[in-house]
Amino acid sequence: MTAHGTDPTTRLPGVVPDTGAQSAAATSLTGGSTASRKAAYEARERAHAEHLAAREARRDARERRDVAWLREVAARGAAELGGSGVGAGDEASAAQVVAWVARELGGDRAAVACSMADAVLPHVVARELPWVDVLFLDTGYHFVETVGTRDAVAATLDVHVVDVRPSLSVPEQDAVHGRDLFAHDPAACCAMRKVEPLARTLAGYEVWFTGVRREEAPTRAATPLVTFDEKNGLVKVNPLAAWTGDDLYGYAARHGVVLNPLLEDGYPSIGCAPCTQRVERGADPRSGRWAGFDKTECGLHT
Repeated sequence: MTAHGTDPTTRLPGVVPDTGAQSAAATSLTGGSTASRKAAYEARERAHAEHLAAREARRDARERRDVAWLREVAARGAAELGGSGVGAGDEASAAQVVAWVARELGGDRAAVACSMADAVLPHVVARELPWVDVLFLDTGYHFVETVGTRDAVAATLDVHVVDVRPSLSVPEQDAVHGRDLFAHDPAACCAMRKVEPLARTLAGYEVWFTGVRREEAPTRAATPLVTFDEKNGLVKVNPLAAWTGDDLYGYAARHGVVLNPLLEDGYPSIGCAPCTQRVERGADPRSGRWAGFDKTECGLHT
């Protein structure tokens, strides 16, 4: 069952079958009779549960490796994969970056951060690290389309979606900090509903993948493929850093990857509903985020 306890075989969006991160069981969810889809769903859930049980046993048998060792691994990865510099033609590809992580760190303590604007990053990572944890920051303010994309990712990809929630519910935050904190102090709202919950969750991992791309904003133009996240104390990997928007959409089309329908409705950058507006065609993709405030980042990558 997904986060809402419903059988996703009854409400899957149209997804083109793929032979990479989608298992045979997941692919069969989109076709055949109701009985065959149900059987495929149950088989996939069993495989999922078995993988999680085995992974938890391995985690229990080995503690998280120390920060000094992880920092050395990150430095080695930056040297091996970065080529002659950020943006150089000899940088490693996204697939090569993920394969390096699989070799050097494995997937037991790896996480993918995903806003559910699309499922490209989880798809890319899961091809090397099946059933990797995908962290979804469930802020309580998401568009219904974003929650639907989250459910489709959980139902169709061989990943384990983890809903990361703030300490306070929206009503509790309203009671403590005043109603609609986002409207007058969006930085504080992001800190409580995104930054702190993610930092708390990352404490159990050794490496996290992000979908940050250099072309998205000037603040992201120098994003490396691999670095050490000093704030959170683990390796940070940005496999798609060199990708353009065309690269992203081209990959999604080739592999039948789920996209948030808001992308086709004037929202090239999707965050919480109260803080995200439509953007005019050709404008800065992130100009619809926190409109009216001197703010372009939520704090996760700064």
